[in-house]
Amino acid sequence: MKKRLLIIGGGTAGISVAARVRRGMPEVEVTLLEPSEKHFYQPMWTLVGGGVFPKERSMRDEASVIPDGVIWKMDAAQKIDPVAKSVSTQKGDTIGYDYLVVATGLVCNWSAIPGLAESLGTKQVCSNYSYQHVDYTWDTIQNFKGGKAIFTHPSGAVKCGGAPQKIMWLAEDWWSREGTRGKMDVQFYLALPNLFAVEKYRKTLEDEVARREIHCSFEKNLISIDADKKEAVFADLKGGDEERVSYDMIHVTPPMGPPPFLKDSGLVNEEGWVAVDPSTLRHGTYGEVFALGDVSSLPTSKTGAAIRKQAPVVVANLESVMNGREPTAKYDGYTSCPIVTARGRLVLAEFDYDKTPKETFPFDQAKPRYSMYLLKKWALPAFYWHGMLKGKM
Repeated sequence: MKKRLLIIGGGTAGISVAARVRRGMPEVEVTLLEPSEKHFYQPMWTLVGGGVFPKERSMRDEASVIPDGVIWKMDAAQKIDPVAKSVSTQKGDTIGYDYLVVATGLVCNWSAIPGLAESLGTKQVCSNYSYQHVDYTWDTIQNFKGGKAIFTHPSGAVKCGGAPQKIMWLAEDWWSREGTRGKMDVQFYLALPNLFAVEKYRKTLEDEVARREIHCSFEKNLISIDADKKEAVFADLKGGDEERVSYDMIHVTPPMGPPPFLKDSGLVNEEGWVAVDPSTLRHGTYGEVFALGDVSSLPTSKTGAAIRKQAPVVVANLESVMNGREPTAKYDGYTSCPIVTARGRLVLAEFDYDKTPKETFPFDQAKPRYSMYLLKKWALPAFYWHGMLKGKM
């Protein structure tokens, strides 16, 4: 009988794994469980919010990216039973498996901040993390003529740790080009203790905020919004006090977390992430289960670049386990965060689990460069659609 592989999630991680398995192990029956009709290249949303691309450039039909030979179940997982090796779906079906890859990504918890969900996309409340509303970010930036502009970064894991500040850099650059920057008070409220986790790149970003007179408030977490009064409330993570701040526009990065259905699966850690070995990406209790991407417990930034290095490790180790061997492929925590600091300037941060830079190019990638901006704008989307999702890179 054919070995049955079930992949939950048809995003970057799920499609990358499916494509690699089909290319390298065509004898394996691959089923993909994914409810969405559309597939999004979410890293482009920064440039959409910054007025570089229309949002439609980031979207394709899900059917167009599913590899040939993969069985697509257009449904969502509702419950995983790792003992019975089965997954129950929202439509009432039960899918059995021999091997399971969990690649659901994470979810944006818009309702976790009172006042956010109902005001998003109106009254100068914007966010690049919603396809529906990402173009409103650019509308807001273009039409903003003066006052206090606030950008936020929540506590906990988010998709691409640098993204909450990228839109701030693009907005500030636009206002400078338009000659209105002198009328703006640009502020960045972060739940983090600093601008970036890796010292080499952090120094560059600290120099940028100083030079461009952007005020940063660290360890401040957004907890509510009153869009009618244009007020935001932040919790001080050090002392517990609350601070009410007025604004004229606000870009919100919502809190994020693992999909709720995983909570009682027996596969997750205390934070709700699928608990896998950080090197092999294999579950510690259920050896036929692997996870990668944003839903995994891997202690690295949740980025598409990380998935590019994780997917070949998962597939190599799946093949080993399927053939009765111990997994030997290792992932070192590599991730990348292309930080756009202006139109035409980008810092390409690349690093591993130890926060040690692992740079691709023979020059200092901490320096904002035009060449690296072109890489993000043109090369990376092409690599994504024609390389990663085809299992070729």
